[in-house]
Amino acid sequence: MQIRVGIVEDDFIICENLKTLINESDGYICNHSFNTAERAIKEIPELNLNVVLMDINLPGKNGIECVNELKSRCEVQFIMCTAFDDKETILSSIRAGAKGFISKTAKSTEIIKAIDEIYHGGSPLSREVSRKLIESIQANNNTTKYFYLLSEREQEVIQLLAKGLRYIEIAKHLFLSVETVRTHVRNIYEKLNVHSRTAALNKIFIK
Repeated sequence: MQIRVGIVEDDFIICENLKTLINESDGYICNHSFNTAERAIKEIPELNLNVVLMDINLPGKNGIECVNELKSRCEVQFIMCTAFDDKETILSSIRAGAKGFISKTAKSTEIIKAIDEIYHGGSPLSREVSRKLIESIQANNNTTKYFYLLSEREQEVIQLLAKGLRYIEIAKHLFLSVETVRTHVRNIYEKLNVHSRTAALNKIFIK
């Protein structure tokens, strides 16, 4: 089964390069692209897409507004694919409903990996984006009440997830097995009633 990907991007060359990359990768297909948010909002709910790569700086409505309007109308997972990485843009994207965030300068392998990760329930965030989230958390210097629903070990895990560490890196840091880390993450998601890392971080740290 192929992962069906859509693209919302007003730069023709970038869009075509992304389509070529996706269609030349085993297990992925991209037959739909849009150069405005308005077109995407109108057409995407009628398509059976799994993942959409969403630009932010679009003519008319921007990508964040587009995700915000589409999230309740379809089951698509949105990855923001953009050159903008300031903290407010990242936070606004997450609040709108994006579950992943990658840079337009990301390598081809990173883009495909991000699509695969979000399709399988993950929340791909580049290290740069994770760092911005940490800076925002440290600037607020507080957490939400949900943080205290977690055990001490789960609190350690969620803080390392917020730093952008992968499961194998968290396992090494905490001297645990990767499977034990996965169990802690599942328990965190269950306690917070969420299904992704981004949603968990949003519930724990972002006001």
